[in-house]
Amino acid sequence: MSDVFKALSDPTRREVLQMLKAGPRSAGDLADAFPVSKPTMSAHFNVLRGAGLVSIEKAGKSVIYHLNVSVLEEALLGFAGAFGLGQRPPAKRSKEEKETP
Repeated sequence: MSDVFKALSDPTRREVLQMLKAGPRSAGDLADAFPVSKPTMSAHFNVLRGAGLVSIEKAGKSVIYHLNVSVLEEALLGFAGAFGLGQRPPAKRSKEEKETP
């Protein structure tokens, strides 16, 4: 889970994930959308891959990135669960149940 949150901590990586919501994109298309060097983008892609947030498919000389939404969902559910969020509140006890020790 910490790898996912580390990956999400960077605005460039969050923007890459936003772009991939629309569908798979090549590494070149993604890199061209940012004013940073290709090696810098490659490092961002490696962090996203390491966290499991994206997967790759090789198509000839191109690398196509796909968004793995399930990994993000699992991390968010795990985070929420760690703080007791998203759980049902305890059922209210009746007056008779409260009086019984």
